[in-house]
Amino acid sequence: MGLHDGLLRDKIVLVNGGSQGVGAASARAAVREGAVVAVTGRRPEPGEALVAELSAAGGKAMYVRADLADAEQAKASVAAVVDAYGRIDCLVNSAGLTSRGTLLDTTPELFDAHIAVNLKGPFFAMQAAVADMVARKAPGTIVNIITSSAHGGQPFLAPYVAAKAGLIGLTRNAAHAHRWDRIRINGLNIGWTATEGEDATQRAFHGAGDDWREQAAVRLPMGKLGRPDEIADFVALLLSERSGVVTGSVIDWDQNVLGGLD
Repeated sequence: MGLHDGLLRDKIVLVNGGSQGVGAASARAAVREGAVVAVTGRRPEPGEALVAELSAAGGKAMYVRADLADAEQAKASVAAVVDAYGRIDCLVNSAGLTSRGTLLDTTPELFDAHIAVNLKGPFFAMQAAVADMVARKAPGTIVNIITSSAHGGQPFLAPYVAAKAGLIGLTRNAAHAHRWDRIRINGLNIGWTATEGEDATQRAFHGAGDDWREQAAVRLPMGKLGRPDEIADFVALLLSERSGVVTGSVIDWDQNVLGGLD
């Protein structure tokens, strides 16, 4: 059995932060693999547009409006899925805040915003999802979208790195805590990826022009940025039984090698 062969057939999958970028790609991949998918986002327009796209292609999908910076809304996103479908089998935490800040210029407000979206939201979404799985004595899978920058990262990503490094620890802690419940929890440290959010970030914070992707690509070993659809296929594999017993793994999905020196 391979990708696009029903790896997630009849699974109920929630993709938090699923209305664009890697989240939207993960929702598309899950539907292709046979899942029923719910996506969350703050803005209804892209979320509802994605659900319409998935439904038009013959998939089953729903949109849940949620701001993942709010722990109660993070928990409510899971509750909405359980109310609609009776259970949750798989969770993808893909929402992310990447606004810039160094150790010296980050304000407490910016720091708190990063913790809220990049760590607190995933924590409480996982709490709610795992609670449902444990209550039903059913197995489940969770994938957290993290970042290769969590290994140290750029100086201008200080609060982002702090929060995402926390998510790595949470991923491993929760995986260890619930391995006997047959709940597998893994993470992906993704590298530089061509998403709508990254485009906005490059333009807002780095003065990038329309050709920034091409300029970036020539500086990368594989000659291209990461693609959301490639990451999404890996997410679908980790959510599925095809990934076997793997849990507590945080995989570097990147073209740079940690510890490698030129």
